[in-house]
Amino acid sequence: MECCERHKKRTEEEKKTLLARLKKAEGQIRGIQKMIENDIYCPDILIQVSAVTSALNSFNKELLACHIRSCVAQDIRDGKEDTIDELVNVLQKLMK
Repeated sequence: MECCERHKKRTEEEKKTLLARLKKAEGQIRGIQKMIENDIYCPDILIQVSAVTSALNSFNKELLACHIRSCVAQDIRDGKEDTIDELVNVLQKLMK
């Protein structure tokens, strides 16, 4: 779990979990596209958009947890405290 120069070596399990979450959202988006093409009722589409938002939020939570457990923890152990400021900045952007 190495972080350097804006890259991170992920475990196969991390990749599998993250990609599965993205594929779920991708499938939901394709479904929304078909709903638009088939003139589905607006509230039904809005519910599906909400589901995509939830899927992407779950992806963000998983990725953030991986980042904190690996990159942030290692940087703190290495004395790189600017990583905390970076994390706070990211959290502020995510919580808009």
